[in-house]
Amino acid sequence: MAARFADGRDTMVEGESGLLGILPAAALRGGCAERAWNRSSGELYLANGSSARIYSSEKPAQLRGPAHSIGWADEAAKFADAHLGIRQDTTFANLLLGLRLGSDPRCVVTTTPKPLALIRELIADPRTVVVRGSSHENLPNLAAGFAEQIMATYEGTRLGRQELYAELLEDVPGALWERAMLERGRVATAPGLVRVVVAVDPAMSSGEEAAETGIIVAGLGDDDHGYTLADYSLRGSPACWAAAAVKAYRAHRADRIIAEVNNGGEMVAFTLRSIDATVPCKAVHASRGKQTRAEPIAAFYERGLIHHVGDPQRFEALEDQLCTWAPNESLPSPDRLDALVWAYAELMAKPRPKRYRVVVDPPARPISPV
Repeated sequence: MAARFADGRDTMVEGESGLLGILPAAALRGGCAERAWNRSSGELYLANGSSARIYSSEKPAQLRGPAHSIGWADEAAKFADAHLGIRQDTTFANLLLGLRLGSDPRCVVTTTPKPLALIRELIADPRTVVVRGSSHENLPNLAAGFAEQIMATYEGTRLGRQELYAELLEDVPGALWERAMLERGRVATAPGLVRVVVAVDPAMSSGEEAAETGIIVAGLGDDDHGYTLADYSLRGSPACWAAAAVKAYRAHRADRIIAEVNNGGEMVAFTLRSIDATVPCKAVHASRGKQTRAEPIAAFYERGLIHHVGDPQRFEALEDQLCTWAPNESLPSPDRLDALVWAYAELMAKPRPKRYRVVVDPPARPISPV
């Protein structure tokens, strides 16, 4: 199992330390790679009658049905749905469900330990045997200049602890949110709310490779603080996410739905109104980049002005996304983060002060007596 099919083919099978590079010819069907390896289908056949097949996190549903005795997940932190963990309908969950052959099915995971839900859940599971290795142990297999250039550059740095020494670091360098910040602001209940909105960052497709639709409910308290009330994000068709957004609107007695319309245009509002024509919707356009929109909202969190309400598990996927998305990294589109930012831009963004143009009239001419 790889993040993409090409990763499985080029690295796990054909790479320098891939299966074709380490298996002796006698272990391959026909005694050679040409007869054992089907590159287009990603299937490898061994002399003892067993076979291996590549799957990718781009199409997690492919793992529903096939049964296996051994699984190998490489660079699991790069899986498209790694931020969702194991307990939802994800790539790794489907992989585990298929490990049902033989007397002792098991899975090996080889990955950089990025602080995503999947990696944290695997390490916390008592059934997981954790083996850590540093890049120093692998130096004999690496180019001579690697130690001088890469290791000398990152030795003693935070990124080096993760990449060179396999440490799990809970906060990502450059991320706008930190877990300690979220924990400080967590509250059991919200005070009286003067406004509640449902913010939607919609996905435009619903296939296996589609992004999630972020659906966040947030309120403005009578203390002028923000309160994150619920996360209804999901992967589904436009009709599915529109129904979920309207349901959230009713359940929390919101005053409107805020929806980003950059990709869908009028279709987004039309889809929402097809569920309930009476629901007030406000369309918002992302004219600025994600970082520019997110930074003021992260600042509210840092100042203790925004709180997550209730059980932390309700916001686990959202908080993983907040704390692992760094503006300069090419991570999956942060749909829950985007929805949250739209919600608080509506609730807490201060209006710009009006600008007045002062005109000084010239002194009046003296009035001549008649």
